[in-house]
Amino acid sequence: MNLVKNYYTSILVVFVLFISWELIARLIGMAFILPSPIQVMVKLWDIRELLFWVHLPSTLAIIIIGLALSILFGVGLAVWMSLSKAVEKAFYPIIISSQTIPIIALAPIFVLWFGYSIWSKVVVTVLITFFPITVNTFDGLKSGSKELKELLQTMGANKRDIFFKLSVPSALPHFFSGLKVAVTFSVIGAAIGEWLGAQSGLGYFSRRMMTQFDGAGVFAPIVLLSSVGIVLFLLVLILEKVTLKWRRTE
Repeated sequence: MNLVKNYYTSILVVFVLFISWELIARLIGMAFILPSPIQVMVKLWDIRELLFWVHLPSTLAIIIIGLALSILFGVGLAVWMSLSKAVEKAFYPIIISSQTIPIIALAPIFVLWFGYSIWSKVVVTVLITFFPITVNTFDGLKSGSKELKELLQTMGANKRDIFFKLSVPSALPHFFSGLKVAVTFSVIGAAIGEWLGAQSGLGYFSRRMMTQFDGAGVFAPIVLLSSVGIVLFLLVLILEKVTLKWRRTE
């Protein structure tokens, strides 16, 4: 009940959008271009076994591996940059400029390098999710209070103590902010990779349905991808609340 009470305006907007979509789709009457939400849901139910047992596991594997690598290398690089000014000067501009490169233009190159294996899609996912995790974690590590740092130093704390007792707690809220952005981007990265070259996955299935002019078949895996993104976001939100119990939130 609290969920409905807190988000009733969002629920109302979504409800109005779906009603409008349904009416417009019925008015146009061309399901191969714009299927109605009901037609999409019916299609999703009809092909549920194919989507849930064949294509969803393939997409989830790309998302999980891509996110794990982004967290591993992103946090590692953020820590390295926070400890060394020379490393920060060497890598930070490259990380920023990497976001000006359209990933969708690079994806075909990864297909050439890695073929239609899972790794061409994982690389696309890592490139998209690496940036928010790295930059947010780095900013968090640099955001520790100067007064607290001086207080710890007067109490005899060494660099290791300051890192684990000040820098890491300061960085955790920033890390989770980056991770919440990254999990939603990971779904996009996996779908883009599968669209450009794959033999299974929700993005691949959506592209295959497009070539068959099956509008509902295109939208059904997109609904599933969106649901995966929402579930991942909620999981990160729960993990953040459990990990940051000490933080006072408004």
